[in-house]
Amino acid sequence: MMFAAQILTLYPEMFPGPLGLSIAGRALADGLWSCDPIQIRDFATDRHRTVDDTPAGGGAGMVLKADILGLAIDAALARRPDLPILAMTPRGTPITQARVRALAAGPGATLLCGRFEGFDERIFDARPIEQVSMGDIILSGGEMAALTLLDACIRLLPGVMGAASSGVEESFEQGLLEYPHYTRPVEWEGRTIPQLLRSGDHAKIAAWRKQRAEDDTRLRRPDLWERHIGVRDRSPSGAQRETKD
Repeated sequence: MMFAAQILTLYPEMFPGPLGLSIAGRALADGLWSCDPIQIRDFATDRHRTVDDTPAGGGAGMVLKADILGLAIDAALARRPDLPILAMTPRGTPITQARVRALAAGPGATLLCGRFEGFDERIFDARPIEQVSMGDIILSGGEMAALTLLDACIRLLPGVMGAASSGVEESFEQGLLEYPHYTRPVEWEGRTIPQLLRSGDHAKIAAWRKQRAEDDTRLRRPDLWERHIGVRDRSPSGAQRETKD
């Protein structure tokens, strides 16, 4: 099954962009995924092809019009009614690796890219749209967020990465940051690869990597660590295990 990407955008020339290179580009050429940008402005109904207007209640910037967005989304749904629609917006739910995996396992996605001050809120009441955020940052538009989300999905498609295990031991896959990596030369600027990693003792190496992943997550991402230990200390039934002091 080919992963289909429909992108509703005011800048269709941004796609596939960097996704036309490296492993995503090879996958596109091999037919493992498709890229179909759709120009939102094509659904404007006036001679100026207007897609935005001033905010109700006043304020700076412009807002993408619900009537134009509705027409564009309906056209995308008519083409691929099986694809979930995700709007790129800082007001959305932060994306997770689990959500990326779920998307990558499906038929694809239709991504709605905002510009200006964002979307007329009524579009989310009128259409089945999932609002997602790529983090607590503000971008000039949703296109860069869409490219990021697509890259995260495409690399998980069967046949895209060289080794099937490449996507397993990575940051967030096990609820932790990934352990640090090293490679030759053994010594560089007076710094050496940890001796244990050169020992050939795979059990000890695995234990070291697990410990480093836990330590780094606890220090760098206490939010992830709290979630991790919460899941770890929860029984299969959902009950919290008792801990001893």
